[in-house]
Amino acid sequence: MSASITLSDLSWSAPDGRPVFSNINLNFCPDRTGLVGRNGVGKTTLFKLISGELTPRTGNVQVDGTLGVMRQVVQVGDETIADLFNISAELDVLRRAETGAASAEELAIADWTLEARFASALRRIGLEASPDTPLAKLSGGQRTRAGLAALVFADPEFLLLDEPTNNLDREGRRAVIALLESWRSGAIVISHDRELLESVDAIVELTSLGAARFGGGWSYYRERRAIELAAAKRDLTSARQRVEEVARTMQKTAERKARKDAAGKRKQAKGDMPRILIGQRRNRSENTAGNHAQMAERLLTEAKEGASLAGKRIEILQPVSVLLAPTGLPGNRTVMAVDTLSFGYDSGSPVLRNVSLTLTGPERIAVTGGNGCGKTTFLSLVTGGLRPWSGSARIMTDFALLDQQLAILDRSLSIRDNFQNLNPDSDENTCRAALARFMFRADSAMQTVSSLSGGELLRAALACVTGGRRPPQLLILDEPTNHLDIVSMEAVEAGLRAYDGALLIVSHDEAFLEAIGISRRICLPGKP
Repeated sequence: MSASITLSDLSWSAPDGRPVFSNINLNFCPDRTGLVGRNGVGKTTLFKLISGELTPRTGNVQVDGTLGVMRQVVQVGDETIADLFNISAELDVLRRAETGAASAEELAIADWTLEARFASALRRIGLEASPDTPLAKLSGGQRTRAGLAALVFADPEFLLLDEPTNNLDREGRRAVIALLESWRSGAIVISHDRELLESVDAIVELTSLGAARFGGGWSYYRERRAIELAAAKRDLTSARQRVEEVARTMQKTAERKARKDAAGKRKQAKGDMPRILIGQRRNRSENTAGNHAQMAERLLTEAKEGASLAGKRIEILQPVSVLLAPTGLPGNRTVMAVDTLSFGYDSGSPVLRNVSLTLTGPERIAVTGGNGCGKTTFLSLVTGGLRPWSGSARIMTDFALLDQQLAILDRSLSIRDNFQNLNPDSDENTCRAALARFMFRADSAMQTVSSLSGGELLRAALACVTGGRRPPQLLILDEPTNHLDIVSMEAVEAGLRAYDGALLIVSHDEAFLEAIGISRRICLPGKP
């Protein structure tokens, strides 16, 4: 029997009882499927239901075949890469065999291909390491690669990958894309990496209204989504017109009945109609009016439900808006000057050596390089978070730093209160208008920051640092697309593309860098 995963009438609710999704019906065959959707819609929860980590509220999951599951984070303890591969015991047998200490029983079950298969799995994902390497000594990106290599080694019939390119440098991303392109078994990939999503055979979009499948990769999905948005807008217009037509018909019917009732009362007042006939006409009129009223109410309810459904569909398909206020940065102003900057965390082991950079006017500079080369360290040095060993770094204008944790926001406060703290000279109207430009209107501006999704967090941070009376003329962003859903990412791209200030950005996401119009790249070589 061919491997497959079948989800039937699947529903799940959060611990507080809030429905996450309901009545999901999907079938996954041995092909490569991208799973997309806005943050908080339940993509990772769906993975946990498929893997058996969670039990459905209703419905069922049927898995025919073996699963290999990789989470967003590879846990780190005292384990080695061999432990991650679950081959430590088998390697011990081989080592005892090499020294002549293995028993006859051990020699009979020894897997002499093990080391070659281990090396092949690491090579396929672009990682050089020995089986004894502790996971704690690997960078976040290297641990992600090790986790992927362990899945390749296990050779499951279905891969379940949750954001596999997060924390990976460009080389690591290429390795994951190459792995997916060459994978001939089943794979379901949660990702916001559009380059990776071009490698899949189909995309499943998960929304609050259910799940929809689109054949093809990212480009085809995006085209279909635009067509669906246009269709949903037409449906909404038609549904609203239907509501108005039914309401007008109900009004005309009510007016006609009122005129007829008035005429009947005048005739009755003349006394030229028998009472029994008056009663019959009254009963017939009331019955007919009641039936018409019930039918009209039913039609109005159906029309309103159709309008509501079309509106919800538009809300899901409509891109989120991010509008950055103009800064008025002159084209010839020197924004930042870095001169022969050197720094390291250990004496005699520099992370950065003699880095120089000048940023002038509304330039857009990307800081690139492999994992561990010092990109985040460089941002801390230029913004004053760290003191250099030698050289200097100066920023000559207002700036805002949004690090990977978005530490500029107080997680215990609302979005509104964070805005007021960062812009104490802004009044309530300025605050509300600024937050509304980033889609935080009315009560949504009062959400506690700790409750926000990744995309909402970045939008909130951008709103708070750029929405004041004097928006910063330099934005410094460290991996801004990590943990963003695609809709939020495209909104941020549009906002940054229209921004008239300077940008200094650390990112491995080539599609993002291209979309915002990077004008120059600085590649850090890392440790010598």
